[in-house]
Amino acid sequence: MITRQQELKLIERIERVESFADLQHVQGLIHKNIGVTLHIAPGPNEVRSVRGIVIVLEDRPGLCKKVRQSVPAAVRRCLNMRPEIAWAILDSHDLFSR
Repeated sequence: MITRQQELKLIERIERVESFADLQHVQGLIHKNIGVTLHIAPGPNEVRSVRGIVIVLEDRPGLCKKVRQSVPAAVRRCLNMRPEIAWAILDSHDLFSR
């Protein structure tokens, strides 16, 4: 479904994400071009760091295990570099509102 070169290009694009809106745009592009959904949501327990955010690339036939691991890892690196995006994810799930 996706070549190694396309995977590297996708990972590079994920790491260049500048805002929460841009991250949502990339999620849409992944769904449109590859046909899989990238789920990003706070975990079921307390979120103290980026590790508490659950990032899952949907499993589809033809999508190798390496891609399913490398894309979420790239999103985590992006969130580590730009914590304001992680806060926006938490806020979008009403974790900061009362």
